[in-house]
Amino acid sequence: MRLVLCTVFLATGVAAPLAVAEVEDETRPWKVSAELGAIATSGNTETTTIQGKIEADHNTLKWSNRYTLGVLFKEDQVNQPDGSQETVKTAERIAVSARGGYRLAREHSNLFIYGSHVDDEFAAYSTYSTVSIGYGARLYNGSRAQLDMEIGPGYYWADQRLNDGSTVTESSAIGRGALQFDWQLTDSADFRQVLSVETGPDNTRTVSDTSLSTRINSAMKMKVGFNLTSDTDVAPDMESTDTMTYVNLVYSF
Repeated sequence: MRLVLCTVFLATGVAAPLAVAEVEDETRPWKVSAELGAIATSGNTETTTIQGKIEADHNTLKWSNRYTLGVLFKEDQVNQPDGSQETVKTAERIAVSARGGYRLAREHSNLFIYGSHVDDEFAAYSTYSTVSIGYGARLYNGSRAQLDMEIGPGYYWADQRLNDGSTVTESSAIGRGALQFDWQLTDSADFRQVLSVETGPDNTRTVSDTSLSTRINSAMKMKVGFNLTSDTDVAPDMESTDTMTYVNLVYSF
């Protein structure tokens, strides 16, 4: 069912921005990019891994909005106690977010509202939802590099997974801060670092995504990245940090 929902989301383009940029082309208010990476092996070891993401930017005179959807799915062949082998699901993650930014008179500054939801069957938190409002601005604006930030209060609610498989619900007010650094290394290569920290009395969640993209043509890129999600409050014997290294093909339209 979750994979079906992912497909629906991808098909409809439900996918929003850390930083607000000026409208480059008012005749083209929507900009969408879709990326996909997949690995399949057979023989002595059988695995299937699918990782994808879609982003849609919608720009108007007063608003700059971004919608995102990310999906991770993995199956592995594992040995059973009786010596047989069985293919089991070892990862399933769905992450959606939306952000609306209202442009202010000062260039590259905005008031924003942000919401996100993560459903991860194998992480320390099975669900994690956040809403936040605040102020965003550009801290550095160079010819090839830009640094944007946003900060504001928010609220989160989540289901923490315990060692026995049950969950306990957490919720509290949080403070949220985020940075996005974009650097055009060459005419065909771009570097991006996105970092967000959500901190409250029960947990502090840090999410980092580092990527390097190389243009293949005007519409396609090859993207290599490293993603990290870390929580300070997890159940005993649960890992506090999840990481993912990926190589994706990105298509923009």
